[in-house]
Amino acid sequence: MATKALVYTEAVGRRKTASARVRITPAKNSTMTVNDKPAEEYFPLPMMVKTAFAPITLLGTPYAVTVKVHGGGHKSQAEAVRLGISRAMIEIVPEQRKDLKVRGYLKRDPRAKERKKFGLKGARRAPQWSKR
Repeated sequence: MATKALVYTEAVGRRKTASARVRITPAKNSTMTVNDKPAEEYFPLPMMVKTAFAPITLLGTPYAVTVKVHGGGHKSQAEAVRLGISRAMIEIVPEQRKDLKVRGYLKRDPRAKERKKFGLKGARRAPQWSKR
């Protein structure tokens, strides 16, 4: 029993503590499944779906996208998915790299929460001081 294997491209996107494994397959129309749910159902706000779909809408090429994402909040997950899709798309069509790079879709945002230090209330917040 020979089954035709779908040819996909895989990439990883990360943001803060969110990590997304993205698989894209050329398709007739763009669809996105995140953790076995449609993207519109998984992300609580339409803005987050728009963020995740941004590279596909920018270039206008339809892809079927499957994502496994964990960690972080919904916003950082959407940005991790965006980075993963962008990385996978330039593996397929390297000429699209410039368009994605100009928009900042290929930059891994390095900002993360700073750790709390001992002797302080938070990362930088010192305990209240009284002169008398």
